[in-house]
Amino acid sequence: MLLEFIAAIVLGVAVAGVIMAINVATGRRLPGWLVPAAAGISMIAFMVSMEYTWLQRTTASLPEGVEVVSVSSESSWYRPWTYIWPLSLRAVALDTGLNRTHPAQPGKVMTSVVLLGRWMPARQIPVVFDCRTNRRADLHDGVELDDDGNLSGADWRELAPDDPALAIACHSVR
Repeated sequence: MLLEFIAAIVLGVAVAGVIMAINVATGRRLPGWLVPAAAGISMIAFMVSMEYTWLQRTTASLPEGVEVVSVSSESSWYRPWTYIWPLSLRAVALDTGLNRTHPAQPGKVMTSVVLLGRWMPARQIPVVFDCRTNRRADLHDGVELDDDGNLSGADWRELAPDDPALAIACHSVR
């Protein structure tokens, strides 16, 4: 966030310098308000561009095997343009490189859900998907896995059969 702020300031100063040089080259014929207006508009355009390209830049940098399964879009009053073009500030991905199955429970896949957020570090949550009954359980404190691959203490959540995370996680076992 700090680096983007510094980059916006540097861009504003650079644009102001270019406009001032053009003004000097044209014999000072440009209006006085043009320098600060151009600097301000360029800084705002840069920040808006950084907000809208965040998701593409983030997903492009994800390692192989991490697939985005959900993206949330939002609008806010202090960003009025988001009512026309909603802004994506959060995403959920699945790290298929971490998929594991137990020999005694071939219909269950243990993997990791990755939560991505603008201005936030990525967080990983270990989960188990039951591909046969379309359920998911988060692996938190108190959940235990026995020798047969059964989970005890897990809170199972029902999922729709067409849930994208379920489909991606279970792709390797179906």
